[in-house]
Amino acid sequence: MTDPNNVSNGLANKEPNTEGNSSNISVLKDLCTNNAEFFATDTSENGQRLYISFMGIKENLDELSTKMARIASQVHKFDFDENTPGNGYRSFISVANSAVDYGVQLNKKVCLKRASAFFRKTQMTKDVESCAHLIASLDTCFKHLETLLSWSTAGNLFPDGERSPQELLSNYEDINQYCFYGRCLGFQFCDSLKNILQFISMSMAIFSEIYYNQGSFFAKATTSVMATSKYVNDPEQRARRIVNISQNADVDFCKAFWFLSENELMTNMPYVVSPNVAVSRIINLPPEPFTININGQEIDVPVPASHIGRKPVQVRLISHEVHEGMIGEATSRYKSKPARGLLFHCHGGGFVAQSSLSHECYLREWARQIKVPILSVDYNLAPEAPFPRALEEVTYAYCWALKNCHLLGSTGERIVAAGDSAGANLLLSTTLKCLHLGVPPPMGLFVAYVPTLVNFIPSPARLLCMMDPLLPFGFMMRCLKAYACPDPAKTTKSGVANCDQTSDTESFEEISESDLMELQAHKSPVSETSDTLTYGSLNSNGGEDDKNVKDIDLQASDIENSQKYVSDFLEKYVLGIVMCISGLLRKKIEFLLDSDTETDGTRVPVLKHESAASSQSLDDSLQNKVSNFVTNLKWRFNSWITQKASAGVDFMVPRSASAAEKYLDLDRQCSLLDEFKFTVPKDPYLSPFCAAKEDLLKFPPVRVLTVHLDPCLDDCVMFSKKLKHLNKDVKLDILSGLPHGFLNFCLISKEAFEGSKICIKRINELLDLDNLPPLQ
Repeated sequence: MTDPNNVSNGLANKEPNTEGNSSNISVLKDLCTNNAEFFATDTSENGQRLYISFMGIKENLDELSTKMARIASQVHKFDFDENTPGNGYRSFISVANSAVDYGVQLNKKVCLKRASAFFRKTQMTKDVESCAHLIASLDTCFKHLETLLSWSTAGNLFPDGERSPQELLSNYEDINQYCFYGRCLGFQFCDSLKNILQFISMSMAIFSEIYYNQGSFFAKATTSVMATSKYVNDPEQRARRIVNISQNADVDFCKAFWFLSENELMTNMPYVVSPNVAVSRIINLPPEPFTININGQEIDVPVPASHIGRKPVQVRLISHEVHEGMIGEATSRYKSKPARGLLFHCHGGGFVAQSSLSHECYLREWARQIKVPILSVDYNLAPEAPFPRALEEVTYAYCWALKNCHLLGSTGERIVAAGDSAGANLLLSTTLKCLHLGVPPPMGLFVAYVPTLVNFIPSPARLLCMMDPLLPFGFMMRCLKAYACPDPAKTTKSGVANCDQTSDTESFEEISESDLMELQAHKSPVSETSDTLTYGSLNSNGGEDDKNVKDIDLQASDIENSQKYVSDFLEKYVLGIVMCISGLLRKKIEFLLDSDTETDGTRVPVLKHESAASSQSLDDSLQNKVSNFVTNLKWRFNSWITQKASAGVDFMVPRSASAAEKYLDLDRQCSLLDEFKFTVPKDPYLSPFCAAKEDLLKFPPVRVLTVHLDPCLDDCVMFSKKLKHLNKDVKLDILSGLPHGFLNFCLISKEAFEGSKICIKRINELLDLDNLPPLQ
């Protein structure tokens, strides 16, 4: 069994090819010249298009290679240190080299098959044209990189002076994004993720057709089938749709699409291929004031109240084994001693989506390897609960855990915080909040691909979102706006969000996108294997009153019912997408559950590389699960149709177009300059990079992990450098070939799983449980 503490850096700090690869560029030029000469005499339409494309690649390579060389001579000035090469400039050189490699392979393919009678000239023409557009677009990107380089001094990845959002957006708008989302999509990522990212992009295009369809239930189902065929067979249509979605779709579409990761099939995946855990339980913390005694001083913990008023804070407790004192486990016969550490976790999702449930795919493995309980916060989401609501809830949950760690099966001797993306931002802000309240912050911070400067400040890495399939530019900007600059229309004068917390399921025909949007603010459906508990009183002793911790929270039950309704709604419309997911998983999962022996003789599940027999076993298991899932859906369809038919509902009557549908005209071009004219507050609680020097000096040890292809890479590098200059204990890891949010793919990508093991290693370093003095 692999010990994550002994994992070598592997992907970590492995520098991608960031030198101008002149040899490969020369090879590509020679291949283009050879192919161009071959098709120069071909007078057919496709023959001439091929000739023009090959010549275009060759000419753009001359311009691109010159710019790459100028940038490459400066990249070392922006690294964290000489042992950790990485910044947005290096990332673009790596992307350009990947594009050159892609072009070489494509040209070799043409050379080998062009004289054959079976040469697919029409198909190859589209592929080569796409490659030509890719090289030309990268040349445009490098032109903007040179502009960014002129705006800053050596070592600073952000501009030295004030730069307006209009300058940033005007630079972005002349980049041809379509080539990055068509036939070349995912060329810059590792092999295990290319097909997955292509599938996700295709799903986004299909889901947009369903989401904005104006017809009846059956019209939507027909649209789903037709859209699937269209976007599978026509990458150009898919690219056009994705770019237009990014430019035009509002944040509620982003929320709805990302919510698909928590449908019935995907939320069951951790139970199929992840280690079993003894505890996965939802706990609701009532919004009651309480105090923490710090060195004899009682400190009041503020109750979350902004925007949506006082509501329970939901957390999930995950543990590989049951520990003594653990809430809700009074009757368990097999208990271990309280763990000496606790991991406080905060999930990502752009501040607008996802939950602890969608992050269980890696949290279960973390719980097994780290061997301490994990408490993950399900904070309320924007735009219904914008800044600073999430920060208030995370701070409240952390303070509760600090005071009541005995209820979580921990002595609380070492409490470390870990989070990714938006969750990591909230943990950095929570640390600042604790310092200002006088509450001890976590003893260590692990943050993955974290945005530390939540603003329109341009940087080279942020230019990567123009080609990112998971975090397109429009999505990133709308999440920022929803969280940092909420729409006043969504908030009443009293500061409480104007949204209905209840759902009406009596008439399916009355469901609209607005219904779905409102329900997305709720938490995810609770797993069938989880329990929902309410901690009855923050001032009571959990060991004295067991009834308090066993009461079911009725409000959480209402939320669960609402979310179940939304899940049913989505599943009815995305059956085709779910089936595609199942097929992809059967082909792509490279790790399977097996058992191995711990040093104490205990048999535990582990992940191993698949064999032919185990592959068939997994295939059968997934096949059965998908088959049961579809059978269940069919039964739901039949029951629902029978019920509505008996009530006289005409399924073929279309409803009128919603406001959202009228807004999203995918044939028009939206100017982002007009939409994003707003000012982001300069608040260190929003952007930890702006924290005062005296606050950063009090920070605990920090471990930052990011990837070379992350739009937030420069945020991570600059924040780490700022801590380093203050002589703080900080370490930066930069992984190759992975996207922002790679932890959510650790079940279906070998490289992502290896990256998760590096996260475990860094968290264990922060916990440092082996060096704790023995208990008396």
